[in-house]
Amino acid sequence: MDKQTFLTEYLEDRKNTCSTKWDGLIEKFGRDDLLPMWIADMEFRTCDAITEVLRARFEHGIYGYSTVPAEYYQVFSDWMKRRYDFKIDKEWVRFCSGCVTAIAYAINAYTLPGDSCMILTPVYYPFHNVVTNNGRKLVKVPLVYKDAYFTMNYEAIERAIVENDVKLFIQCSPHNPAGRVWTEEELDSVLSICAKHDVIVVSDEIHQDIVTGINRFIPAAIVSEGKYRDHIVTINSASKTFNLASLIHSHIIITNDELRDRYDRFASGLNRTEVSVMGMIATMAGYKHGEEWLNCLLSVIRDNYLYLKEKLSSELPDIVVCPMEGSYLTLLDLRRYVDPDETENLVQDKCRLAVDYGEWFGDGYKGFIRLNLATDPKLVEEACNRLIKSIKY
Repeated sequence: MDKQTFLTEYLEDRKNTCSTKWDGLIEKFGRDDLLPMWIADMEFRTCDAITEVLRARFEHGIYGYSTVPAEYYQVFSDWMKRRYDFKIDKEWVRFCSGCVTAIAYAINAYTLPGDSCMILTPVYYPFHNVVTNNGRKLVKVPLVYKDAYFTMNYEAIERAIVENDVKLFIQCSPHNPAGRVWTEEELDSVLSICAKHDVIVVSDEIHQDIVTGINRFIPAAIVSEGKYRDHIVTINSASKTFNLASLIHSHIIITNDELRDRYDRFASGLNRTEVSVMGMIATMAGYKHGEEWLNCLLSVIRDNYLYLKEKLSSELPDIVVCPMEGSYLTLLDLRRYVDPDETENLVQDKCRLAVDYGEWFGDGYKGFIRLNLATDPKLVEEACNRLIKSIKY
């Protein structure tokens, strides 16, 4: 299937479908005349194999308590082994309704109220809230931003761990919104610091399958041949991969027996939710039959990014378009054209765009915006034209 066929067959109009992205504009932005380029889901219908299994289950008409078949674990492990050389054992896997909820469970399983949890900013804003809302101390270590590129400051990370007695590090890999797919050397450096100070790492890898740059995604649990896996809890989901967010199904992968026991003791008193049968069968179908669909999606996302970068470089060369190695979310630095305090006025009132603003992700990023490129290329073109027209004229 080529790109044009993919766009013809899978692009959908999401207006008036209870879409947060399209129908939640008034609630989020106070107006409904904006072009939605914000929240991280897509305008693409999921692959046919997923639609077919969901339809068959729907027509069955019974949605009672469900078990996870042995085939599920095999299909999941096959996907992870084939793509990332990470073989998953059934005993390691637990389920949750979503990745942020899974992070909340990990915080409660492995830390006590008042304990310090670390994040690297700018980062997905629920990472901030899930720490503070659970009564833990939030420790923020800024990434280094230079020449449009984000890197880790290992000295600052270790200093923050020591000074704040950090118990848990919430890692974002690939990183949202920085767009980084961390190299094995980078992961080895940060994980070795955490292991040295007995810090548990919760690695949110929800964007693992959305890689458009040259860096290969490496699960934290296999870095340096699994050297650090006894300190790692991995969280992932097919929700970003196949546009399944509302089916509320994610994985918690815990290879270490002691960490898994601690999680199970916590979960036995709180996490009593049955597995989402629709999320389970959709994920299994995607992992079995969705690779061609995913490859076409990645082609669209990659071309959307290249168009945006080339168009803005030509018309507004002082807009900084950060490299998008992973995820379908790109960060733009507008500060050479607009006072950071006037960013919302420019983007929302003049361009009429709905975006995620840089300050949502971390201090010091007012003047940045995040755009979602998992969408119709015509909408990316329109967003570019609105930015160019408003800034130039």
